[in-house]
Amino acid sequence: MMNRPIDTDKFSAALRRRGIRVDERRVLIGKFTGTEQERDFSVPANCAGFGRIHHFKRQQPPPWPSNPLPIDPACKALGLAFRSEIDVQVFQSAICSWRCWYCFVDFELLSADLRFAEFKTADELLDLYVAETYRPKVIDLSGGQPDLIPEWGYWFVEALARREMQDSVYVWSDDNLSNDYMWRHLDTKQIACLAGSPNYGRVGCFKGFDERSFAYNTKAAPELFQQQFLLMKRLIDAHFDVYGYATFTVPDGTSLKSRVAEFVDRLQEKVHPLFPLRTVPLRIQTFSPTVGRLGPEELKALQYQEDVVIAWTEELRRRFSHDERGKDITAHSLT
Repeated sequence: MMNRPIDTDKFSAALRRRGIRVDERRVLIGKFTGTEQERDFSVPANCAGFGRIHHFKRQQPPPWPSNPLPIDPACKALGLAFRSEIDVQVFQSAICSWRCWYCFVDFELLSADLRFAEFKTADELLDLYVAETYRPKVIDLSGGQPDLIPEWGYWFVEALARREMQDSVYVWSDDNLSNDYMWRHLDTKQIACLAGSPNYGRVGCFKGFDERSFAYNTKAAPELFQQQFLLMKRLIDAHFDVYGYATFTVPDGTSLKSRVAEFVDRLQEKVHPLFPLRTVPLRIQTFSPTVGRLGPEELKALQYQEDVVIAWTEELRRRFSHDERGKDITAHSLT
């Protein structure tokens, strides 16, 4: 772990300044050509190099639970039948204020590096999307950390509405719960418009399950782990259709059951009693950009996550009935 944690507030502000041109309604979008990340693509980059197709699959290897995100929310919004996987058109913002060692994105693609990014409006991205022969019905505004530029999601939904595409395309947005820029840079009416868009959903990722794992994973100050719960609660209170991811890599395997139990306590007490049932553990894998970041500690963390997810599953079985756990993830109302 780094000796000095990232100054998240300072770094976030600096990256935002470099990642958005508000007057032009442009955001800095990553371009995949010639990057380490491109090596992992199963199909070539599309949209002139600014987009990629990702195949979201429900099944994770045992003992990991299935991952219905964003499959089920998208299918519900679009009126599609149950399916085990879905193709998604991904655009990535080129900034992020944390440096998770397991991130599948090159750090150059997270640093507002103009060698690998260009400023684009939502309409320009949609022009590239519409020009493609194959157009998935789901668009993922990913990163990076899209919520350093929360205007992006709002502008994107607006652009779809102008083209009368708001009913045929589902927009999914990622968030690492690192900042409150949604409330700093969008007004109340804009937030309500985005939250009320029926074909818009989002996911916030808890980067660890306690302060130790969080700081180890993100290189940020451990006290910011608590902030993630507060930000998620604000999103729920703003009536967003929001879900959770959690990553379970950790540098030590001590007292995992009690630490996981405390994590579930926090989700229920600080976010919502049912929010654990809207949270999906993500199994961390190695990708081309991560190979050079792996040392003995990281290799152990990849092993420990298997024990953590078993503890997670046992904890949910203890707290929720079989019927509750068997419901579609979208069926757990937060209102």
